[in-house]
Amino acid sequence: MTNEITSTPIRAARVYLRVSTDEQDLTRQEAIVAGARASGYYVAAVYREKASGARPDRPELLRMVADLQPGEVVVAEKIDRISRLPLAEAELLVATIRAKGARLAVPGIVDLSELVADSAGVARIVLEAVQDMLLRLALQTARDDYDTRRERQREGIEIAKRAGRYNGRKPNLALHKRIMGLRETGMSISRTAELAGCSIAQVKRVTALQRSKVASADPTSLVDVKDVSQRPGCSIPSEKKKRCAA
Repeated sequence: MTNEITSTPIRAARVYLRVSTDEQDLTRQEAIVAGARASGYYVAAVYREKASGARPDRPELLRMVADLQPGEVVVAEKIDRISRLPLAEAELLVATIRAKGARLAVPGIVDLSELVADSAGVARIVLEAVQDMLLRLALQTARDDYDTRRERQREGIEIAKRAGRYNGRKPNLALHKRIMGLRETGMSISRTAELAGCSIAQVKRVTALQRSKVASADPTSLVDVKDVSQRPGCSIPSEKKKRCAA
């Protein structure tokens, strides 16, 4: 009598969470991680991003794609969390994920992969075509929604400007203070973004804004040393590079 041990393949998932701006919160999407585990997936990693879905160069998205292993599943709240790219770019992104041997598991996208795997001949071709059509439709819908939102936003801004009511987006002063505090301690831009919970681009914008404010308050702070040294009666010790008052 022999004992046969059958092993169940581990179903691994990589969860991608995204919001569009630094001011938005990922808390609601965190439930997806628990949901994936409850569905029997081993969550290999969770990728959290604060960037527009219309950007193809999202660092966490690119890191996730690079980390993908054959047989893994990409889990997200909706397809627009993965992409709001133009259709051609969105299809290229999906093709890259598939080329790694992975697939998407996103609500609203009918997954026919198991049926395709069990089919052959004409039936397989038809199922693959239907799967691609449904995915293409979802990707285009996500892009159309993005374009519609942008157009409405532009129209709203124009109306507000004509009425004299548009003051622009209010800055997150608490976040700005946190960013500058970290930068002043010598933190790198990437480390500051990680600790402040914002994007690298946001850190760069806030840093540039602060420098602009300092320059406005003290114009001599940005005077070029070479230009100053050429003024009559002005000499600058090279060892200290002192600035010369105009």
